[in-house]
Amino acid sequence: MGAVFFSFNGIVAKLVLTSGLSSMRLTQVRCGGAFIILTTFVFLRYRHKLRVTKAELPMLALYGLIGFLAVQALYFVAIARLHVSIALIMEFTAPIWIVLWLRFVKKKDVPRLMWGAIFLAFSGLILIARVWQGGTLDAIGVIAALTDGIVLAAFFLLGEKLSATREVETLMVYGFGFASLGLAIVMPLWSYPTEIFSQSIDLQGRFSDYSLPGWLLIAWVIVMGTIVPYLLVVNGLKLLTASTSSVMGMAEPVIAGAFAWIWLSEKWSFIQLIGGAIVIVGIILADKARTAAH
Repeated sequence: MGAVFFSFNGIVAKLVLTSGLSSMRLTQVRCGGAFIILTTFVFLRYRHKLRVTKAELPMLALYGLIGFLAVQALYFVAIARLHVSIALIMEFTAPIWIVLWLRFVKKKDVPRLMWGAIFLAFSGLILIARVWQGGTLDAIGVIAALTDGIVLAAFFLLGEKLSATREVETLMVYGFGFASLGLAIVMPLWSYPTEIFSQSIDLQGRFSDYSLPGWLLIAWVIVMGTIVPYLLVVNGLKLLTASTSSVMGMAEPVIAGAFAWIWLSEKWSFIQLIGGAIVIVGIILADKARTAAH
């Protein structure tokens, strides 16, 4: 269910982005809104868990700036310039970057399976991009999506380290909090383009005859596209292994592609469909190799 909500959120976010709000401003309102709601919830139920030492603050700040600010901002840039499902597949190369980190930085043994996974994943990306045709995909969108995969890998590695000593709920609070603080410093709240909240946003595609107010779509991004799926995924992790959960997460690009096809009429060529399937197989194998490397 977490994958379903995250996938549908890509469609809603794209509607907001193509209506004039920048990716950084959407990240700002998403992080800020999620921080306020989650902090209120955790404060009322688990107040004592919010305590933090000075030694923990630098890592928590890095976690927020990388995992909650950079990941989301790059994702929004990518989906504004690429098909939602293509952007997600490129973002989900994160397990590959994690294994490369373990092999070449941590000097851990990596199963042979990993090298086959990398070959498959990047072969699939070549098919998706149709590089032999030249200029078939937006270059900035591709760079943003692949960089997002690297940043997402860093987010997982930091989260794995920090979750050993802190509750997931408080990690989310501090993550969204530091991301919101960083964005508020760079982009002051008083200069926020508040007209987006009252703007009537075209629903595009199949529903182009209809529109909704910006505040409603942004509220969906915050609540149903951020808080709800995060909580679903976290609760799922309590019952499943991280490896199983991450493989289930591979359904996200497929579900997003279905939503985008139904709603926005985003279409893939046959060769791109083959490439997407190859990338997903490569990512699944990479995740298995990651588990073995750990």
